[in-house]
This record gives sequence, C-alpha cells and structure tokens, in this order.
Amino acid sequence: MNNKIEEIVRNALAEDVGPGDVTTESIVSPGSVLNGRFVAKSEGVVAGWEVVTTTFRLLDDNVKVVPLAFDGADVGKEEIIGKISGPGRAILTGERVALNFLQRMSGIAMTARRFVKAAAGTRAIILDTRKTAPGLRILDKMAVRIGGAENHRTGLYDMLLIKDNHIAEAGGITSAVQSARANAPKELKIEVEVRNLNELREVLPLNADRVLLDNMSIEEMREAVQLVNGRVPLEASGNIDIHNVAAVAATGVNYISVGMLTHSVTAMDISLMIDKK
Repeated sequence: MNNKIEEIVRNALAEDVGPGDVTTESIVSPGSVLNGRFVAKSEGVVAGWEVVTTTFRLLDDNVKVVPLAFDGADVGKEEIIGKISGPGRAILTGERVALNFLQRMSGIAMTARRFVKAAAGTRAIILDTRKTAPGLRILDKMAVRIGGAENHRTGLYDMLLIKDNHIAEAGGITSAVQSARANAPKELKIEVEVRNLNELREVLPLNADRVLLDNMSIEEMREAVQLVNGRVPLEASGNIDIHNVAAVAATGVNYISVGMLTHSVTAMDISLMIDKK
C-alpha cells in the first residue's frame, strides 16, 4: 500500500513541480526554515495524513508534519489540525499537492460519515463504488474507510458483478451466472444485478453471493427483503442520496452502495498558514 501511495504522490509532484518551482526557488533561500499550521476553514472529518507526510518526505525528509487531529477526527471551523516545520523550499513547493490530497480525502471521509450516521440503527452497511477519480482509487477508498463506511470491490479483478449489459450479452440472468461460474476463478464472489422482483426470483435458485437491487423503489426493496428472507445478502444501489438513505436502510437491505461518496465529493476547505517571522 505504501509503495502505491508513494507512486501516486510522485506523479502528482511531477505534474505540479515539473522541472522546478520557479517562484519558490527565485524567492526563498536554500537555508530557509519555516513553521506553519494546517487550519480547517470549515467543519469536517480529517483524512489523509499519510499522503501529506509522504508528499513532504519525497521533497525533503527534514520536513516534519505533526497531526493534531488524526484521521477520522471530527473538527470544527478554524481548528488547527496539524503543524509543519522544516526547509522552507520543500514546504512551499509541496503545499498545493499536499493540500489537494488532504482536502479531497477529508471531503470523502466527511461524506461517508454523514451517510453512516444516516443509516445508524439499521443493519445496512454503507459501501463505495468504482466511481472514483482515475488514478486515485486507493486514496478515495482509504478515505471512505476513514469516514466509517466500507469498500465494495477494488476493481474489475477481485469480484464478479454481473450487470444488465453482461446479462443482455449472455442472453439472460441464468446463462450469465452459469458462464461466470464456468469461466471465472472459483474463489471470487459473484454478485448479480436485478431490476425487478421477477429478476430477483430468477436469481434466488442460482446461489449468488450477493444480489444488487438496481434503482428499485422503497416499496420494491421492502418486498425484496421479504421475498429473500435472509437467503442472500441484498445491496441497494442507484439514486441514493443523503435525503433518502435512511429510508433505504430501513427496508432491511444488508448493503447500500453510494457513488456520490467519491464521484462528486466536495473537498474540505483546509489552509496551510505559514507563521510570520
């Protein structure tokens, strides 16, 4: 995991710094030492310190980052959530990249926390999806966990999710599941998407590991839970937001996957304030 995080950060620094930070190098002396504070400019949930420390370490391992509010902590507006000290050039060069990661991950964690709280008191587990920023999936999913939700499959390789287009190509749900069982690695779990109760009835004898209820109404989900009666875990998905997630959770489904945890996240507002000399 650490190697993958480092690769992501290296790519971000290469994109931003390129051949050199011309502003910092022309103004800040090589021997300059700075001290600063990470300040939350809005309420939120902090996530991403490992990525922040990696960013500055790759620029200069003499930079010291000290979190004051650790990953998963709820913080208030104007709260100092961390401190930084060390070579000034490295701090100013890495500032934007570090904040980009910290703000995005904290925004995801905050969104996940809201959904988890909304579903509290039910058995429903909030899941993310593959609707992540290209190249940042590891970090997006890490932030989801920090916020208290759980991860769905990591990618196309670690679980089978048979969706409507697969079913159409295979000629039906039964043939799609049979083909998957015949050709996919045996250790991988199989989840099947259904759009109505008739499709759910077709899936039940096939012994899938999970069934995804796609864009069903609240009443349809209740009926699905009653029909299944615990024989297979059910996952609700499609058009679920913070306003209706509690009602979805109350139907009795086991999982609720929410694309907006990562696909349209609002970054948390965080600033790096350098102490005046």
